[in-house]
Amino acid sequence: MKKAVVLLSGGLDSTVCMSVAASQGYELYPISFNYHQRHSRELNSAKAVAHYYKVKKHLIIETNMDAIGGSALTDSATAVPDGDVERNDIPVTYVPARNLTFLSYALGYAEVTGAERIFIGVNSLDYSGYPDCRPEFIALFQKVADYSTKAAVQDKREIKVETPLINLSKKEIVQLGTKLGAPLKFTTSCYRGGEAACGKCDSCLLRLKGFSEAGLTDPILYDYRGEQ
Repeated sequence: MKKAVVLLSGGLDSTVCMSVAASQGYELYPISFNYHQRHSRELNSAKAVAHYYKVKKHLIIETNMDAIGGSALTDSATAVPDGDVERNDIPVTYVPARNLTFLSYALGYAEVTGAERIFIGVNSLDYSGYPDCRPEFIALFQKVADYSTKAAVQDKREIKVETPLINLSKKEIVQLGTKLGAPLKFTTSCYRGGEAACGKCDSCLLRLKGFSEAGLTDPILYDYRGEQ
């Protein structure tokens, strides 16, 4: 059976991305990260999603990105700001080199498991402006992957990075996940990580906007849903 490593954060995008891999008949090898983020709620969501898909193994890697700092998502002393869906600059919630680090781990895991694909739910339309979510970044990482593994150099086995959501709006991601039966009720997107999503950070605003435009109600609990 063909295999795919899936970067699974427990959020909306990564869960829909995993549902796409499942719909294409891949045996799923999800990989998640305890990178010393400010809350563990997303990891609990990732575990619930992995359990829903009855995966053989859910790999959770610990890597301390808090030691580097520079992000409100790892430094508890830096407040998570309220969101602005019209923002053009890179916000303080950007985690330096996060996707580069995570994809590197996923590449090694794919080589060891014999997976031919790595699925990552990056999105370049409705997103918070992170540079490592752009098609240019993925294309360059693919070139690095083609030259950096035994699988590629000696065995001539390509490990391809798949980004099925990269050109979709949040509305389209919600619609796709609903169509594929993704367990959206288990997901979390809130940067603040409370028992209920805050409804005010960038990630919550984008998620609520997507559900609203899709004509659907987000199944998770919120402290505040605004005008959505």
